[in-house]
Amino acid sequence: MPAPLLVPAVLAVAFLVLPLVGLVVRAPWSDLGSRLVEPAVGQALRLSLVAATLATLLSLVLGVPLAWVLARSRMPGRSVLRALVTVPLVLPPVVGGVALFLVLGRQGIVGSWLYETTGYALPFTTAAVVVAETFVAMPFLVISVEGALRAADARFEDAAATLGADRWTTFRRVTLPLVAPGIAAGAVLSWARALGEFGATITFAGNFPGTTQTMPLAVYLALQSDPEAAIVLSLVLLAVSLATLLLLRDRWLGRAVTT
Repeated sequence: MPAPLLVPAVLAVAFLVLPLVGLVVRAPWSDLGSRLVEPAVGQALRLSLVAATLATLLSLVLGVPLAWVLARSRMPGRSVLRALVTVPLVLPPVVGGVALFLVLGRQGIVGSWLYETTGYALPFTTAAVVVAETFVAMPFLVISVEGALRAADARFEDAAATLGADRWTTFRRVTLPLVAPGIAAGAVLSWARALGEFGATITFAGNFPGTTQTMPLAVYLALQSDPEAAIVLSLVLLAVSLATLLLLRDRWLGRAVTT
């Protein structure tokens, strides 16, 4: 490799890897076992895994049809719609939490009607964690699936149509199998993003142990009073994230890139 490329590449690797190495080196390994069995750690980890999984499932249900609309429909204003859908990728998460409050809060555009009708207030509940994580994670799925749809060979869908299959049957039996690697890749990215979500969650759902305190929030709280506990919680998140990427990358993400 030419030196002008190799040197920045090495610096980039050092910049990205050294903080993780520092986390491992400074971890209190002698107390790791006792800290991991603490009830607060189990609660936060369980809530994080459940909320991230539910957010990913919700993103699949809503995001795959949206990706199809962006990739295959000829509706006017698709570029504007795509820009709006991808705004959460660049929007500060705290701003996303404020925006969710203005719509789904007790005095929000939709939340006020929900509260007056059912007496249910969404903010500061476990459901609010799922909503906040879905808001920030779904764009990753939409972008991944849209790219897979654009790269898929449309001739297979045309062949199904000539054989008498309607649009819904073609979508279920032809389109979905074609873009399955892209859907899997998007789901993995969405799950990982939801697992690490902080700003929108703490703004919209709060930080209540056992109810809305996910692992990132537990790390933030522990960092103020017990830095070693924050390191342990960070190690758990790091291990879960690395395991997810290592187990699924070769099987799904690699196939999605090839597709």
